[in-house]
Amino acid sequence: MSVVALSALLAAAASVATAQVTNVSQQFPATPLANKHFSYPSGIPYKADQDDLLRGTQLGYNICNSTTEGPDSLCQTAFVNHIDDWCVWAPATPNETIADTEGEEVAWCTKPGHGTRLIPAGAIKGVQFLVSPSYLEVLAFIDQTMLNLQASDYGGELDPHGADLRGNPLGGLMYSNNLPQSGTGDNNSYTQVIEWHKYVPSRFCV
Repeated sequence: MSVVALSALLAAAASVATAQVTNVSQQFPATPLANKHFSYPSGIPYKADQDDLLRGTQLGYNICNSTTEGPDSLCQTAFVNHIDDWCVWAPATPNETIADTEGEEVAWCTKPGHGTRLIPAGAIKGVQFLVSPSYLEVLAFIDQTMLNLQASDYGGELDPHGADLRGNPLGGLMYSNNLPQSGTGDNNSYTQVIEWHKYVPSRFCV
């Protein structure tokens, strides 16, 4: 092999290696989702995740109101307030699994007024709401097929981290007007929930 051909081959290999490194570095955002803090409602951006990285872009949006509420809502701002006022993450399209859609879940809530989809009547089979000195917890039995999940799906865990720190779902935000630490209990005052976790499926926990 000539020196020229060898140089060209090495240059091509270096180019491929550089491209691979670039793709890996573009997996992570400059600011992880858990480090993004937005006051409610005026500080919320249209999309909390404005990156276009390895997993693509955020499916929905975070500014949600009466114009976005309904069965086709792509709102990705959820709430956990009281036993009759909370939201879960679930797929936007029917017959899905959490494994296939974890980055694209949308908010489904028990009450109107949040700009989200509503959990259908009859889907909730039982619910327990726990208020501790440091966290809130919703534990419920639910017909997951009414929230676009396959009946046989064993689900998984969603949180504001994920392997690439962009959260599952991407850009998903959560707020509460009943956090023990805030001590407000004020229905008009929402605090961003920085650390939240949701476990699916039919016996789910937020």
